Amino acid sequence: MTQDIVILAAGKGSRMKSKLPKVLHAVGGMSMVRRVLTVASGLPNAALHLIVGHQGEQVAEKCQDFSANIVWQNDPQGTGDALKRVAPHLQENGSTLTLYGDVPLIQADTLEKMTALSTPNTLVLLTVTLDNPTGYGRIVRNADNQVTAIVEQKDANDEELKIQEVNTGILLAPNAHLQTWLAALTNNNAQQEYYLTDIIAMAARDGVEIVTVQPGSEAEVSGVNDRLQLAALERVLQRQQADDLMRNGATLLDPSRIDVRGELQTGQDVVIDINCVFEGKVVIGDDVEIGPNCHLNNCTIGNGTIIKSNTLIDDSQVGENCDIGPFARLRPGTQLANKAKIGNFVETKRAIIGTGSKVNHLSYIGDTQMGAGVNVGAGTITCNYDGVNKHQTQVADNVFIGSNSALVAPVNIAAGATIAAGSTITKNVTENQLAVGRARQTTKDNWPKPTKK
Repeated sequence: MTQDIVILAAGKGSRMKSKLPKVLHAVGGMSMVRRVLTVASGLPNAALHLIVGHQGEQVAEKCQDFSANIVWQNDPQGTGDALKRVAPHLQENGSTLTLYGDVPLIQADTLEKMTALSTPNTLVLLTVTLDNPTGYGRIVRNADNQVTAIVEQKDANDEELKIQEVNTGILLAPNAHLQTWLAALTNNNAQQEYYLTDIIAMAARDGVEIVTVQPGSEAEVSGVNDRLQLAALERVLQRQQADDLMRNGATLLDPSRIDVRGELQTGQDVVIDINCVFEGKVVIGDDVEIGPNCHLNNCTIGNGTIIKSNTLIDDSQVGENCDIGPFARLRPGTQLANKAKIGNFVETKRAIIGTGSKVNHLSYIGDTQMGAGVNVGAGTITCNYDGVNKHQTQVADNVFIGSNSALVAPVNIAAGATIAAGSTITKNVTENQLAVGRARQTTKDNWPKPTKK
């Protein structure tokens, strides 16, 4: 049976002090609401409902690929009010899981535990026990340890304020009962809002079993109201991901100084130094070493490759046993074959570099297909742009290009050719030729040096 899942994302988030809707602020490179939607959409037979309000068009647009039913809550009056608005869209039978767009670290296994306990006469409540429960709704139990109600902080008496088990706001309720309870909600409370938590007392009154589940950690159910809390959850997530990487066979020289803002897969015996950032999908093979301050985005790194400090790799494919950096930049479309070398202060873009070829330092190689065994001297550039269009440079196997050369595309350098240092090459070079394209040097004997006037 399809399970309705409601994600509340209508709040303004004024404490974020931002033009961006709160739920669109990112944790680990993904917006909070997308993190919640990703987990929710992975549950079996999920029917998603996204509650939007403040800047709702922007939230809905950023989440449209989830095909969630968008429900508007322009004048929010509490969590109960949000569920009232979505009530007409819920199935007659089945159950409804309520989640929050600003609680980004909720885990699928916790929600699966809740789902496993759900029945047509059971309400499943996610609670957490805190050393300091201030600000949270308290879980009230009777002498038989059965949940009877949730009392909000502002409505709690002195005894209830001592309770350390609190409400996370996440619950799973049977729809047949939920529709009746939502219709009966009132805003007779200190905040004059419709509390979803009031349905707990209704469930107890109606003889519905109330069972509780607790998350694996407090951070899993921690919400974000300001940038301090956002930063705290970012650090929690980064440490979780660092721990997973180390369990998978990677060595992190300082687990507290790595940022994974996408999906990172590592092979065995990978070593990652400090302050490295990984975005998009990055796949790293076995025995790879990554120096400090590197930034990798949407790339694949082959086994045994060494990436030295301060190197940027973006939308590129790197083969096995390559040597890259320091201070190298591989821009989108770069493909390095096995044993290629890209040295310090080298930039590549849409460049295919063949097996064992070397671009050692201070060069730009763009829109280029380079064969195997090529040696590119320092200061070499491919002049690929004529001001309007990009053009290709073809460099065949075993070419030697001297330092400070300019290859003006479109141009072909055939196998075994040599380009003299300081040359500007504008015509094709055939196999094993020496090409010299530079002004002839002249000298004058006994030339008098200028004197200061």
